[in-house]
Amino acid sequence: MRNGRVMSRKMLRTRVGGVAAAIAAVGLLAGCAQPVTGAAVPDPAVESPSSVDSTSVTGSPQPAAKLSDLLLTPAEFPKPFDAIVLPAQAVPMAAPDLVGVPRGATVDPADCAPPKQDYGPEGTVMAVGTDNSTRSTISVELTRIDTSLTELQAQTEDCTSMTVTANGVTTTVTTVILPPSPIAADQTLSLRRTVTAPSSATGDQSMLTLLAQVGDVRIAATLMTFGAANGVGNAATGQLDQAFTAAVQKVRAGS
Repeated sequence: MRNGRVMSRKMLRTRVGGVAAAIAAVGLLAGCAQPVTGAAVPDPAVESPSSVDSTSVTGSPQPAAKLSDLLLTPAEFPKPFDAIVLPAQAVPMAAPDLVGVPRGATVDPADCAPPKQDYGPEGTVMAVGTDNSTRSTISVELTRIDTSLTELQAQTEDCTSMTVTANGVTTTVTTVILPPSPIAADQTLSLRRTVTAPSSATGDQSMLTLLAQVGDVRIAATLMTFGAANGVGNAATGQLDQAFTAAVQKVRAGS
């Protein structure tokens, strides 16, 4: 029994060590390593196919906008999510947690490991909002990337289930491809990931991610919740959609 309690604490530290730890590092989510009562995220009520913006851009080439200038500001996040822009040193800690694969983890099958990502300020920027009443988060991540969402979708279709081992703890990550968001972008993709660990004190970790690509900028908005209850997660999908829509529109307007 004692070994079970030790393992539960170890898994809890591991699983909240990404986004929550990054937020705690800048003071937003005090005590985020406590047990979390959250909700699994249900499938979003989105059934329309994605809209593809095929408008050609003509004229003289313009310098690429800085990712930091395209990112949602804290004031642009939907309430009740109080947001911050993560400092550059916190991004490599938080971003991997959004796909259920912490830094340095071993993935089986190996081909299912997330592609390498530039976590520098010119490659990835993030803003994270927290609903302190539920300990759920909405993260908006912008990545400058030279691959398409088609490649990510193809990898996901081959990797609907994988095991991830980090710090001696093994979890199972399952991914379901959902109907894409009907928003004007070059490409869109929607994913629901569930991270399951044996004897976890917080319950399953659920991430509903809406993705879009505009040129070489990939936008990902992720709602992360914990536990098996419904209600809370269902209500927060509306705020996720608001944040995603605002993020895509801002990138389209500024890039």
